[in-house]
Amino acid sequence: MPEGHTIHRLAQDYAEHFLGTAPHVTSPQGKFSDAAALLHRTELTATEAHGKHLFLGFRDADWIHIHLGLFGKVGFGDAPAPPPTDTVRLRLATDTSYVDLRGPTTCALITDAEKQAIHDRLGPDPLREDADPRTAYRRISRSRTTIAALLMDQKTVAGVGNVYRAEVLFRHGIDPYRAGRDITPAEWDALWADLVDLMREGVRNNRIDTVRPEHTPEAMGRPPRVDDHGGEVYVYRRATLPCHVCGSEIRTAGLAARNLFWCPGCQQR
Repeated sequence: MPEGHTIHRLAQDYAEHFLGTAPHVTSPQGKFSDAAALLHRTELTATEAHGKHLFLGFRDADWIHIHLGLFGKVGFGDAPAPPPTDTVRLRLATDTSYVDLRGPTTCALITDAEKQAIHDRLGPDPLREDADPRTAYRRISRSRTTIAALLMDQKTVAGVGNVYRAEVLFRHGIDPYRAGRDITPAEWDALWADLVDLMREGVRNNRIDTVRPEHTPEAMGRPPRVDDHGGEVYVYRRATLPCHVCGSEIRTAGLAARNLFWCPGCQQR
């Protein structure tokens, strides 16, 4: 599932190609046809992301709510658009660009009130200007749940996925099994600030890189990481390999239906 930086990048890309235009809106697959007909040739006035939720605003109060889930894909291209396949849930097209959405968990036309209800149930997003990290810490500081699970709880922090969760805990030497209530205010402030920086970098580069300059392949004289997800990381998907910092074997275990990765040497309890 895409992490929050990907959704914020998509919001920027939709805005770059379509903001202020009145695109052709179609649903070749047919599952969004009625809503597409209502929005066809109306102005795209806003694009917005909160956590893993993308919102496309039309006119004054119409919003397309998109959640990619595990299988959703978005593809942009230059006009003329090719004939769409029958897997395209939503296509926007102008004289210069088109974008196809395939396989999302959610693609729905919603009102302002329904959009606000989604925001209300999500935690603060490190990539949003209106995010208040104190809201997340109030929940974390009262919880016996592990900090690793809390970081993945979208009601606590929106947009953090498995990669950022594992990497930020490593970067701050925090054992993933520590209870939320054992995280100090200073530790939380440092975690939050680092998430903001790392995720902003993810938006800029459209990939996740978390290693510090002294641990890059060039600095360490090691081969670059080879992985479908790209990016240089400390622990994510590096189980059984040596830690870049201390040499300990990276471990993995299941936690809340996801694979957790950590270094027992650098992240001691």
